Amino acid sequence: MQILKSLERGSHPTQRQLSNDLGVSLGKVNNFRNSNNKIQYSYLLAAKGIEEKTKLTLDFIRIKTQEYDTLKQEVKNMDRDLL
Repeated sequence: MQILKSLERGSHPTQRQLSNDLGVSLGKVNNFRNSNNKIQYSYLLAAKGIEEKTKLTLDFIRIKTQEYDTLKQEVKNMDRDLL
């Protein structure tokens, strides 16, 4: 999502900026840059495409948050049962 936001702003971040913004190692960013298959990662998004991608991303985050909350509650219940 942060990459999309950065591209939407029209900025051209450095590898180090991307690494810091995304919370990944510089090596991971470099691996993409050195990849011979970059075309597999690229696509163009029109305004409608960006809107749809954003909706999909938000749906994914909601699902993962619900899964996390469920697991957190299960661990809390297990801890309570052990006491």
